[in-house]
Amino acid sequence: MKNLLLLLVAMPLAGAIFGQNKEDNAAIKSMCGCYEVVFEFAETFSPKADYEKHKAHHSKGLEWVELVEDSKQRIVLQHLLIVDNKETGKQEIIKHWRQDWLYENTELFVFDKGNRWLYRPASKQTVKGQWTQRVAQVDDSPRYEASATWVHSDGRHYWESTAPSPLPRREFTERSDYNVLQRRNRHEITAYGWLHEQDNAKIQVDEQGKSTTIAHEKGLNSYTKVDDARCQFARDWWKENAAFWAVVRGEWTALQARKKDLQLHKTVDEKPLFMHLFPLKPTESDKIKGIIARFVKD
Repeated sequence: MKNLLLLLVAMPLAGAIFGQNKEDNAAIKSMCGCYEVVFEFAETFSPKADYEKHKAHHSKGLEWVELVEDSKQRIVLQHLLIVDNKETGKQEIIKHWRQDWLYENTELFVFDKGNRWLYRPASKQTVKGQWTQRVAQVDDSPRYEASATWVHSDGRHYWESTAPSPLPRREFTERSDYNVLQRRNRHEITAYGWLHEQDNAKIQVDEQGKSTTIAHEKGLNSYTKVDDARCQFARDWWKENAAFWAVVRGEWTALQARKKDLQLHKTVDEKPLFMHLFPLKPTESDKIKGIIARFVKD
């Protein structure tokens, strides 16, 4: 990690010697490590005159970001949230979201609505020099993705894109007035760590495809770097469970390799996918393929 930070500090020189891709790699991988995270979201305004803003969201936690895969074309970062169980007084791990960074990726899966993602190939020229950020849910199923260029200018290092996504989990069970969150995501490397900034639109899309904006929202998720030793519990947990989740990722990779639209059931046996996967032991990876297959609509 120290070497990555040194490379970021020396960006102008690194860019001249190695080229843009090395700068991009360093910026992406600098998001790894142990962080105190603050999640803040607040609705800003609405085109509907009678709209009543929903209560702002504020939460925080300790999160470990693990470097799972690292190559010139693909970098995978797994987020692990460390929480305190008030009943037992012990720490627990919540397998959080995952971000895959794919260089000059031409195969995009764009969220539609419901539980459906549309396969949308792009030309090589369109994505030249760009990185796709492919975000996965806690069970490694698709969430959202978009392609854009990392910017290294005036001492700043950031990536910004716009992508439709499902409702966030903080509102998934509470809201029915919109079904698509149009995200403007910016990931910026900062002096304290990094910032995930969002400008979102909450949109209702009807069966005919007509879109109605319900409200706009600002999001600031700040990741402040702390001593990696504070996240040792998460690091140990990942060592025990990494092989299991590699099998899960492999199943989703195989499904996306079909290069066709993907639609999923929201629940099977009245339970979402994560409730089927999370109780499994690391030694029960042989059950993964069958479970995921039940959620895929042909």
